[in-house]
Amino acid sequence: MKDHILVADDESNLRKVLGALLRKQGYTVTAVPDGRAALEALSNMDYSAVLTDLRMPHVDGMTVLKEAVARDPGLPVIVLTAHGTVDTAVEAVKLGAFDFITKPYDNAELAKVVAKAVSTRTLSRAEPSGVPEAEARAQGRFGLIGTSAAMQSVFDIVAKVAATPSTVLISGESGTGKELIARALHTHSDRAQRAYIRVNCAAIPETLIESELFGYEKGAFTGAHTAKPGRFELADGGTLFLDEIGEISTEMQVKLLRAIQESEFERVGGIKTQQVEVRLIAATNRDLQAEVAAGAFREDLYYRLNVVPIRLPPLRERAEDIPLLAGHILDKYARKLDRPVTGITPAALRRLQGYHWPGNIRELENVLERTLLFCESDRIEAEDLPDEIGPTPEGGLTPKAMVPPGVTRLKEAVKLTTRRIEQEMIERALAETGGNVTHTARQLGISRKSLQTKMKEFGLRED
Repeated sequence: MKDHILVADDESNLRKVLGALLRKQGYTVTAVPDGRAALEALSNMDYSAVLTDLRMPHVDGMTVLKEAVARDPGLPVIVLTAHGTVDTAVEAVKLGAFDFITKPYDNAELAKVVAKAVSTRTLSRAEPSGVPEAEARAQGRFGLIGTSAAMQSVFDIVAKVAATPSTVLISGESGTGKELIARALHTHSDRAQRAYIRVNCAAIPETLIESELFGYEKGAFTGAHTAKPGRFELADGGTLFLDEIGEISTEMQVKLLRAIQESEFERVGGIKTQQVEVRLIAATNRDLQAEVAAGAFREDLYYRLNVVPIRLPPLRERAEDIPLLAGHILDKYARKLDRPVTGITPAALRRLQGYHWPGNIRELENVLERTLLFCESDRIEAEDLPDEIGPTPEGGLTPKAMVPPGVTRLKEAVKLTTRRIEQEMIERALAETGGNVTHTARQLGISRKSLQTKMKEFGLRED
């Protein structure tokens, strides 16, 4: 079923243009001429996202925003604003708008924002609902599933620090759920009704990161036809989540440090100092301590960010959570794909638990969705799983073939197994990046220096 977008704008031509653009992107579109019609449409149907102009007859866009968020907090509302209403748009974001787009808008930018909003909506719909409170508590908390000691420790930290204004640094491999933890910290704080602004530092070109974070004034550079607030400004009074913080340049780290320390900054091309009060959460899949030692990340910024550290364990360190995770994922995709699969056999679970999951929960989701599509019975069998998952382990979490004969000490076996997994992941990543050490280190979430040391250890470096 196609995602359904509601468009509210009193300009007939703009409604037609927006409708055509969104339908070209594969969405179903309902377009209405004012806020009153938008509220009526929201009462009659479930939407994936809403685009609303601010100035409309009968009921304005701000009222549509407030009512939509009150009815359904998970519904992304994107505000369209004319040049003279940027301040109002900032206020709209603080009231819960997903994002705002300035008219005249760029088609590519609008399509990107809508796609992001729809993706966010899909994730929120995927959260389990109707689960008894005791059962939900047993499975996990804060949108993450897990009864392992490692995850219980994470949940305890989140519960203790969510209500505080302290800066949090979330570390963990890609696919472990860092953004879910960041959102939980915001949702369970006294800022929950204020703005939650996420910035993926890795997705923004180095030349644009400053203007993205701090905004810019009209005429600051070619193409700056109007002033635009940055993400710090939009997050004022709320939470700013800087994802992949390890990707920003050392030059930008200096400016970010000042903004964090002084709670102030200037827009690009501006002279007026902006004062803000934000709760900062950062996340990284890199070893920032190693980056500091290598001179790639400022030590003073690291200590400013690392007030409350939260480490999310990789899936291979909590294999006991895989049965719960697999059950949740299968239930979600069985409904989404309309497949009659109702469970997974113990043999298949053992095979899942014996795999090392370099892509973590994201990879587990992909594997189970793919398996679900081709499964011909009502339960997933071990042989239904893809070949890359490896052979079924015999009665344990680690395949026997990975432990050499004669090794009887548990610590020695764990050490050998870890080394083999490390070597396999490095060899695979090097193959995928064509031997590029910098790209391989980034993909693995470690520093270049650490990777070179490991390559030398495993005999993978050429003279």
